[in-house]
Amino acid sequence: MEPTSLYIVPTPIGNLEDITLRALRILKEVDRVLAEDTRTSGKLLKHYDINKPMSSFHIHNEHKVLDKIIEELKAGVVMALVSDAGTPAISDPGFLLVRACLQHSIKVECLPGATAFVPALVNSGFPSTRFIFEGFLPHKKGRQTKLKAIALEKDTTILYESPHRLVKLLHELGEFCGLDRNLCISRELTKLHEENFRGTVQEALASFESRTVKGEIVVVLAGNDQVK
Repeated sequence: MEPTSLYIVPTPIGNLEDITLRALRILKEVDRVLAEDTRTSGKLLKHYDINKPMSSFHIHNEHKVLDKIIEELKAGVVMALVSDAGTPAISDPGFLLVRACLQHSIKVECLPGATAFVPALVNSGFPSTRFIFEGFLPHKKGRQTKLKAIALEKDTTILYESPHRLVKLLHELGEFCGLDRNLCISRELTKLHEENFRGTVQEALASFESRTVKGEIVVVLAGNDQVK
């Protein structure tokens, strides 16, 4: 069997205990860890007493370093790709590297593990048999087009958002989807101050406009029940 050259390793989204035994073993065995932020990943490795060389691989340099990484993988260097939190390539860097590896017949193996939208979806109580994962909406070009489509979507929609942009997103959801649309906002998942706010867009605005919001945000929006 062809040996794996690149392992995609999910990391905890908050609680450091949420990492698999297999993920820890792989991180100990590889030659190098590709990290979105070496400082963040360094804390995780130190916590589990893993001492491995790390290289940066993030949205600002992935195009520049891709060819070099591919050549090293082809030469026999075994690497693990991690993001700051969760599964790489899910609204995080990773897609370009996986695609390039497959194009060069380099074996890739993705481990199962933490992803923020799964617990947020389950926590919401909304139907999960079918759902739309949008990740982060574009900041400018195409944003309104996306919001119009989401407003007409009959299935549950999942969005990622940064804390300082949450209130803006809620105003937009009120404008396009209606202030009475139900949603669930999950914040600081798996951490000490985890919060799952459930209510309407209007109720969410009343809650979040009046306070400072911290932590990673997952917004789960109920589908449009007027669409057949």
